[in-house]
Amino acid sequence: MFQDIQARIKSLNWESIQNELDEQGFAKLPAILTKEECDYFIELYSEEGSYRTTINMTRYRFGNGEYKYFSYPLPEAIQRLRESFYPELSKTANRWLGYLKKPAQFPDNLQEFLKSCEEYEQTRPTPLILKYEKGGFNCLHQDLYGDVFFPFQVVFVLNQRDKDYTGGESLLVEQIPRAQSRAHVITLEQGGALIFPTNHRPSLGKKGYYKNTVRHGVSTVTTGERYGLGIIFHDSK
Repeated sequence: MFQDIQARIKSLNWESIQNELDEQGFAKLPAILTKEECDYFIELYSEEGSYRTTINMTRYRFGNGEYKYFSYPLPEAIQRLRESFYPELSKTANRWLGYLKKPAQFPDNLQEFLKSCEEYEQTRPTPLILKYEKGGFNCLHQDLYGDVFFPFQVVFVLNQRDKDYTGGESLLVEQIPRAQSRAHVITLEQGGALIFPTNHRPSLGKKGYYKNTVRHGVSTVTTGERYGLGIIFHDSK
């Protein structure tokens, strides 16, 4: 398992993905993980030694469900996913800064970026795995965790929609300045992924680019159980 995950990610049509990110602020990816790999992560959910903390969403009024943050050292599969996605997304991140007339600031490899997190005392890993049962949901939010954050994250769905669960769509809501919010409802197949903004995205207007704040969440799961895997690139305080 995972032996060629870096090659799979590299072979994606990144020109098309980059265009999607520029045009709509997010990109839906085909199944990257195999069913066997998805099952591995679902089984890993019950292995407490892999995680630094467990969050009950209801307790903190984040929604209804549970998620766990992986601890360092990350499982090899998580590390590969994090390192493989970062280089292409750093290109987009710097391009978006250019649209907003700001200098590029993201290095082209993950370890260099994590050094900047460490300088701000952000040293706790943020990749996580999420579980929702019937009635579960995730309120709209942003995953920032400190002063330094990477402008993209990637979320995978680990089990099969309409078989293992129903409902549980991925939600993105962007606040357009001086206008109403716009919502996106995205369904993902098992092993598929969604790339979306952590904080905001540039949008082209009559006077140039401006920022649309973006929040994300998960709609109510109506039957079954839904598992997700979140790849966040910055570390937390």
